[in-house]
Amino acid sequence: MRYISTRAANEESITASEAILKGLAPDGGLFIPQSFPRIPETFTLTKGAWYAMYQALLPYFDGDELSDDLEEICRNAFSFPVPFHTEHGKDTLELYFGPTAAFKDFGARFLAFSMEKLLEKRNEDLTILVATSGDTGGAVASAFHGRNHLSVKVLFPKGRVAERQRMQLTGWDGNVTSYEVDGTFDDCQRMVKEAFMDTSLSNLSSANSINLGRLLPQMAYYVYASSMYEAKYGEEAVFVIPSGNIGNATGAYWAKAMGAPIKRIVLACNANKPLTDYLESGSYEPRASIKTLANAMDVGAPSNIERLFSLFPDWQSFKANVEAYSISDDEIRRTIREVYEDSGYVICPHTACAERVRRDRVEDEHSVVVSTAHPAKFNDIVEKEIGREIAIPANLYEIMHSESRAKSIAPDYRNLF
Repeated sequence: MRYISTRAANEESITASEAILKGLAPDGGLFIPQSFPRIPETFTLTKGAWYAMYQALLPYFDGDELSDDLEEICRNAFSFPVPFHTEHGKDTLELYFGPTAAFKDFGARFLAFSMEKLLEKRNEDLTILVATSGDTGGAVASAFHGRNHLSVKVLFPKGRVAERQRMQLTGWDGNVTSYEVDGTFDDCQRMVKEAFMDTSLSNLSSANSINLGRLLPQMAYYVYASSMYEAKYGEEAVFVIPSGNIGNATGAYWAKAMGAPIKRIVLACNANKPLTDYLESGSYEPRASIKTLANAMDVGAPSNIERLFSLFPDWQSFKANVEAYSISDDEIRRTIREVYEDSGYVICPHTACAERVRRDRVEDEHSVVVSTAHPAKFNDIVEKEIGREIAIPANLYEIMHSESRAKSIAPDYRNLF
């Protein structure tokens, strides 16, 4: 299995391990597989979620130096539950039982274990740059903290993350440094890309979903979840996915491309609408991000759009395969209230975007809302709508009581070095 850049289909291909260590292709593109494998015939759900995800990942590492280590990496990385929550016959896939209570834990932990293994073999060191609009940075900091041969620089936009998210981003020491950037998430993401393109800097990589090692685990849990759904209902699932940088949804499209039982993929966006506007007009125009209640989705220039364009390169094929809807802050609040009043179930603002889309657009279908973060991370928003406090998971409680450390910088990548 070999990988190429989204921007140069004819350039020399590289292995999965090489792509993981590089993060971004030399031409600024994102790594994609030359072709999609099929789910192995030996695939089974009987050995648990981590083993199913290992089997889904195995073809992507065919012939790779990590192939013999992959089972151990998956066992260690995916060491938490991947449950469905069912209310009134509707399912929600809860992806927030990892160490930082967000779906980003899957990719961040897989990437950290993989990179550490590769760097140990090479006896090399690497600096990880990660831009975050909320959950990514905390997941990466947690996953990489204390790992050998690795140092991490986390960039987040000042005043644009929830307070508990900020605690998760800044409560680290040792090999993790946090930077509070006077700008937006898009500024943070631009700084990371500019650093990669600076030829005077070396031994850099990324832990954003632009990195292949972040995206592949997301593909793997969609293979697992869709197979579980089909085993339970005898039907293919429609996944409704909160989407900002579009990495999570791209993982679902990759799972579908390799034969996972997925009927449709529907993207739920907030007031940041470059994707929904492209579907309407045929003209893709990145823009400055808008601050919303679903802050982890506040992305005006989603990186993974390149991977979707590589799958569906013209407007007609894109429209035929990609479905997306925009949800306002008022709709987020209303949905949090409605879900709680209906069943006592508490959801975060990002999950509320997907639930609103399901209720308005796919209510009569076999659908699964993807819940991306624990609602306790957004207590200042959620508790106002449901009228009570939310219990704090133990992992969040611990980091909330750590010393906060962050360096305030202007949005110039040279301030990182």
